[in-house]
Amino acid sequence: MPADSRDMPPVRLLPDADLARLALAAPLFDRAVRLARWAAPQVAVDAAAELVEAELLRAAAELGIADDPDGLPETTEAWAFAVDTGLVDVELADAGPADDPHVPGADPGTPAGTAVPGGTLEVVGAGDPAAVLGLWRTGFESALAEAASAGLADLFGDADPDGEPDRDADEPAWNPGEEAAFLDGALANLYLLTALEESAARRSTAPAGPVPAAAGSPLPGTAPGAQAVPLPVLAASMVVPDDMDVPTDAVLEEVSEAMMRLDDHFRLLADTGLVDYQPVDDALIEEDTADEEEPAVPDELDEEEVSRYGMVRLTPLGVLGVRERLRAAGVTAPVVGDLAGEDAATLLAALVSYPEDAAFDEAERWLADREPRVAAGELLAAARGTGTGAPARRLACQQTLSRLDIRAEPALREVLGDRELGGLARVWLVERGASDVPAPDESMVFWLTVDTLAAQLDVDDDAELLADLVRDLVARHDGFFDAAWRVDHPDTAAVLEAVGRLHPDRSVAKEARKAAFKARSAG
Repeated sequence: MPADSRDMPPVRLLPDADLARLALAAPLFDRAVRLARWAAPQVAVDAAAELVEAELLRAAAELGIADDPDGLPETTEAWAFAVDTGLVDVELADAGPADDPHVPGADPGTPAGTAVPGGTLEVVGAGDPAAVLGLWRTGFESALAEAASAGLADLFGDADPDGEPDRDADEPAWNPGEEAAFLDGALANLYLLTALEESAARRSTAPAGPVPAAAGSPLPGTAPGAQAVPLPVLAASMVVPDDMDVPTDAVLEEVSEAMMRLDDHFRLLADTGLVDYQPVDDALIEEDTADEEEPAVPDELDEEEVSRYGMVRLTPLGVLGVRERLRAAGVTAPVVGDLAGEDAATLLAALVSYPEDAAFDEAERWLADREPRVAAGELLAAARGTGTGAPARRLACQQTLSRLDIRAEPALREVLGDRELGGLARVWLVERGASDVPAPDESMVFWLTVDTLAAQLDVDDDAELLADLVRDLVARHDGFFDAAWRVDHPDTAAVLEAVGRLHPDRSVAKEARKAAFKARSAG
């Protein structure tokens, strides 16, 4: 995954014990464990550490899928998972223990060694969650590598005697590295969509009706509230430029091609427990294959039609696995609760970029083990300042303080005379019915107004919501602009310019721009 990917929103992880149970229940892991136990006392393998034909048939029967058309391939995948994770130990006759049993050019099917139950099978029996998750991650990484290299035979045909793919010169080169990067990018985008969807779902109240599939919908058999992303949406996130409002025909064709590549990958990865996946309807593929085209998504589809083009979501295991890959690539991928032991400055600096529900949970956990008065004092001290991002930190401070009860009152009264903090302290005290709260003077009122607008402009990119806020604050104060341009706040001019852009009344917007000019001239 590219290290320059954008930082990710925070996610929630299930406890290790719950994740380990999910890992053991994943079809591929479950089959691999069953085959490892079945391998006692030993079974014959070829030079590539794969089961010889007779043993493969017995293994498929052991799994109860011998009569399934996909039974033998699924058995082969499960055996590979067992080998990769050490659930079985392989010893080749001439080479000793096989650290890398996939021998190029080996003659498959010829007995070349034996496999026995491996040492990590004891880990499964012991039930240590961290150890089980370690095995799952090892198998997951191998499955990802396999998914990126899958299709070589279909694209290139058989290999020549030197092991090179046998293909025509004008056929496109298959680059496993590029395909791995494509798959990593898709998983990173799916992780981002999952985190944002989780936050949106937690913010929303009970829905008035069914959720449209285009915005995410439950897959059959998933947990209540689990949201799936339509495959065309994920493919578009990989292909369509951010600044392109209406995709061209050429870009739409790229989206269709990306969608089918993702369909191939997710079909292979579904049994790992990484994703819940509803594949592209085979009927669509057959229809378009006849025309030698990729299935194209029409402009308008209802919920049932959208689902025919594939639906995917990261499972809780998938969130864990992809997050670790993101972090290994240098991407910031926080988990709600990470900041509980950090200082107030670190907390506020992070909360300014958190979605509302995640910020609420993170603040609750930070406050849980702190005495209210002490916590309030630390937050207020961290909120001071006039540098970049200071208004947003004060907004995060105000939102975090709102979780505290009246026991924090002494800390708030201590800052009533502070120009930067006195306004928010008064708001907090009045909301809790505190007595003898001195009224702020006009300069403090306008300083707090400018600071609040500066904070919202910094953390919110919703133009409609910002316009509503601007209209409300301007209407609340008589002679707003005449007083506002005089406010000694580092963001005064920028705030007034934003009011000029966002206010729906042209005459008011013009007045705001004049006030911004005065503020810059005075500065």
